[in-house]
Amino acid sequence: MKQARRVVVGFLVAGIAGSTSFAQTPARYEVGYGPDPALPEPDMSLVPTVNVAKTEPWSEGEAPLAAPGLKVTPFARGLDHPRWLHVLPNGDVLVAETNAPQQHDEGFSLKKWIMGWFMKRAGAGVETPNRIVLLRDTNQDGIADTKETFLEGLNSPFGMTLSGGKLYIANTDAIVAFPYRNGETTIHVEPEKIVDLPGGPINHHWTKDVIASPDGKKLYATVGSNSNVGENGIEAEQNRAAVLEVDLASRKTRLFASGLRNPNGLSWNPDDGRLWVVVNERDELGNDLVPDYMTSVKDGAFYGWPYSYFGQHVDTRVKPQQPDLVSRAIKPDYALGAHTASLGLTFYMASLLGPEYKGGAFIGQHGSWNRKPRSGYKVIFVPFKDGKPHGAPQDVLTGFINAQDRAMGRPVGVAVDNKGALLVADDVGNTVWRVTPAAK
Repeated sequence: MKQARRVVVGFLVAGIAGSTSFAQTPARYEVGYGPDPALPEPDMSLVPTVNVAKTEPWSEGEAPLAAPGLKVTPFARGLDHPRWLHVLPNGDVLVAETNAPQQHDEGFSLKKWIMGWFMKRAGAGVETPNRIVLLRDTNQDGIADTKETFLEGLNSPFGMTLSGGKLYIANTDAIVAFPYRNGETTIHVEPEKIVDLPGGPINHHWTKDVIASPDGKKLYATVGSNSNVGENGIEAEQNRAAVLEVDLASRKTRLFASGLRNPNGLSWNPDDGRLWVVVNERDELGNDLVPDYMTSVKDGAFYGWPYSYFGQHVDTRVKPQQPDLVSRAIKPDYALGAHTASLGLTFYMASLLGPEYKGGAFIGQHGSWNRKPRSGYKVIFVPFKDGKPHGAPQDVLTGFINAQDRAMGRPVGVAVDNKGALLVADDVGNTVWRVTPAAK
């Protein structure tokens, strides 16, 4: 059986390498980026593009490339698949060391087996540590000098938010809470379950993010879809591809916004107070479809998935269609490039990096697995004006792919520390990077 699988994989890899077309190459802001991206016709080839970057983590002294005027240094190395970040009021940094839960997709199919094989090559096949570590910079030199296990025994934890003296953690199947006192370095009490979240047995997109409302009365949680475009049946998508609202007083959950294939990076827009997310869009429509995006999320709004993309562009693969739903699908605010795997989002309201960054958004792009040439594998910045994206994206951190076409790192979560520096979780490089002005 193993030999047969190797033969099939070799055959498909050869077919993939010979059958895929290269992406269009006009200016980035014209193709797949911005408020009105150019969207080519779908390219539904028999064999989809698979172009996975094999991993080769950073050697000592290596680092990503920072934009002019900025520098990047390691805040902490030697972590175990760090994916998400949360900065506490005293400056401590929580890091979710995490990955997909065990047996998160039941049943065998050749497609799933092949994709699992490719994802292991990309560094996504490691066992989940299921813990949150605390990093502390005691001498304020920009490098964490202590690392403590803050919480363990979790279930593929991801999002974190502190509100009203409680730290809320989004496990892959539930939001749980722990009492938190400023400055403590570890918590050993049993978790308080707040609400269940859609989990197994499929749990195709396992990451769940969480954020508290400014008044502390509600939580908002992201839940990704259970499929690429509904191929597991629409009944498997209940309360998925959505942002959910949790009322903390009643512990009741309701659908806040839907049609968001794989949302993450919940953030409050500092200008107008609206909730924003980044969204990973669908695959297998070609190199330049469909662009990932960031958008404000409106109460009761529908954003298209799986029936349409970037507004009301119908995906003909989905049967049966829902024209009534498509007719009210909202166009996202800003496209972030096809297959970039945009996951992290944070607004910048500090002053350390300079006034040109004030009010804009940093986005962590984990990087494509199904596009030629590769996309993502970087951290970008999008300027904002009057609460809306305003201008082309700017590269902040690049150089995650080396000259041998290996991925030395893959950025995920982004956060701003108490001094105003940008922190970036790199799950392949097992590092949290810190971005500051070059002169400081």
